[in-house]
Amino acid sequence: MELLTDVAFLSRFQFALTVIFHFLFVPLSIGLGLFVALAETRYYKTRKAEDKAATRFWARIFTTTFVIGVATGITMEFSFGTNWANYSRFVGDIFGAPLAAEALLAFFLESVFLGVVLFAREKISPKLYLVSTWLVWFGSALSALWILIANSWMQTPAGYDVLPDGSKAVITDFFGAALNPSTVPRYLHTVDALLILGSFCVIAVGAYYLLRRRTPEQIAYGKRFIKTGLITGIVTVVLMLPFAHMQATQVAEQQPAKLAAMEGQWEDGPVGFALAGVVDEKTKSSTLLELPFPGFTSFLATGDSSTAYPGLNTVEKGPVDLTSYKGVAVDSYPGGIPPVNVTFQAYHIMVILFGAMVLWLILAGVLLRKSRDESRPAPKALAYLLVFGPLIPFLAIQAGWVVTEVGRQPWVVYGLLKTNDAISMSVSAPEILITIALFIVFYVVLFVAWVRIVLGMIKTGPVLETAEAAAAGATATKANADRKGGE
Repeated sequence: MELLTDVAFLSRFQFALTVIFHFLFVPLSIGLGLFVALAETRYYKTRKAEDKAATRFWARIFTTTFVIGVATGITMEFSFGTNWANYSRFVGDIFGAPLAAEALLAFFLESVFLGVVLFAREKISPKLYLVSTWLVWFGSALSALWILIANSWMQTPAGYDVLPDGSKAVITDFFGAALNPSTVPRYLHTVDALLILGSFCVIAVGAYYLLRRRTPEQIAYGKRFIKTGLITGIVTVVLMLPFAHMQATQVAEQQPAKLAAMEGQWEDGPVGFALAGVVDEKTKSSTLLELPFPGFTSFLATGDSSTAYPGLNTVEKGPVDLTSYKGVAVDSYPGGIPPVNVTFQAYHIMVILFGAMVLWLILAGVLLRKSRDESRPAPKALAYLLVFGPLIPFLAIQAGWVVTEVGRQPWVVYGLLKTNDAISMSVSAPEILITIALFIVFYVVLFVAWVRIVLGMIKTGPVLETAEAAAAGATATKANADRKGGE
């Protein structure tokens, strides 16, 4: 019960709740935005009514998810000022630039062209409409870049000075702050994960249509969606290997405490790679099932399996001189270690789920191959597995963020501001508990509404235009072209 009166714990729990719920929708919107653009690209080439219906289908799902994502992001913005006022004061000068850029250069771009996609198909040329679908996805990816710039600065601060009184950090080099050591690897790693999620969602919808087999059109859409999702999924899963390696190498170079926690390493030395294990933080010991290759993680990070890294016992004491550790790029570590077992388990869950993604893509290929025989229905067990496939990348994404955020503790801004020092102590525990309860109720209602709407869209599927609507659209397009020709 002590936790219910702990303002620091409640503030962290409230923010974790808002972030997790927000991050239900952001990955889906960015991942699915690509498939809106791909569907319209196909329609631009074929001019077939069924391809136009596919664009409209994915655009509706994307829009519904995008709107919920925007709404759930607002609560995060407010919490910075209410529960994290000390944090806001400290990083305000740094965060103002990327957040303003995200709103002006990314969110507005995405929103404006989403309006074009939803309401202006018959009012503009097909080429401009195609470009608009790609700009919607580009805007969402650009939005993710600015948000990840802000987050990456918290992980690996650069391009700043702290005022002599220590009250705030001020930006001295915009590009140095934006392109801090972890920005590029984190962005590539994260966005690729979101595209993997989108691919698995498209495969799941295709498997659902093969499972139902209600109309020839739905069967055709099922095959097409599985094929599109499978191709994109293979590309993005393969790309995840170098992107994840880049991210892991950055952690090894810049965040030695997080690396040690990820592998449960208490003593200095080369870092192995555990398949599974349990970390006992009381006895400061780890029981690990490791690969039979000593120093495998050190080898991945530096090409040398003998490269030594500081263990948790060393970095916990802090400050630590790191100049003698060849695999570490920073000169020192200020001290403190994260919740080790949480970081360790989340990291290995993420790795295991990546293996599951590879397996699921193989199953998707098998289902697609078996569905070629139209005289036989798709194997139900296989189709059911693929329908629930999006849970795998989604859980992997959530596990990855646990590693990222929990693994940098006790620092909210690495080496500059501790989490407990960033909290607004003027907010009382009962006030936070009330907001948590209200958030939970509101989020449940919002989530149920979103699920019902999206499942209804999927159940209906892509809908072909009626002959009258198609004729009216063709007339409007021709009139628009004639008007432009006259101009």
